[in-house]
Amino acid sequence: MLTDRLDDAPVVDAAVRLAAARGAPLLLIAVLPPLPPRAATPRPDSAATRAVLGRALPRVARAGIAYQPAVYHRPAGRAGRLGAAKGLLDTAVVHGCSLLVISLTGPAGLDACTVMEAAAIRGGPFIHAASPVPWATLAAPCPPT
Repeated sequence: MLTDRLDDAPVVDAAVRLAAARGAPLLLIAVLPPLPPRAATPRPDSAATRAVLGRALPRVARAGIAYQPAVYHRPAGRAGRLGAAKGLLDTAVVHGCSLLVISLTGPAGLDACTVMEAAAIRGGPFIHAASPVPWATLAAPCPPT
């Protein structure tokens, strides 16, 4: 699951490692904002989807792993605490995904803990939690202005 955040890097790294070990292709789910009313559902090859997947594709290409893009739009309004996670799991299952890699610090309702809880209630798929990128200080101080 990719959300166009800094947390996507460890998610992609973990997903590539798991897919390479299993010899399986990746399902890259781009999480996009809610659709406006009466808007057409964008396709997995839309510009918005490519923008979210852009940071992941070089890593996937270097690993030589096949991938399939998918799109999930967050629900509009308040869908409840597990509503967004349930929708994400539905998208994964429709595409035949049995293991999701999600950041521990994902957006509200789509963090690994919430999605794990929704998967436990639903009965799958399995969730692998990826740790966020550790914060590091600058190597050199900023020059005075």
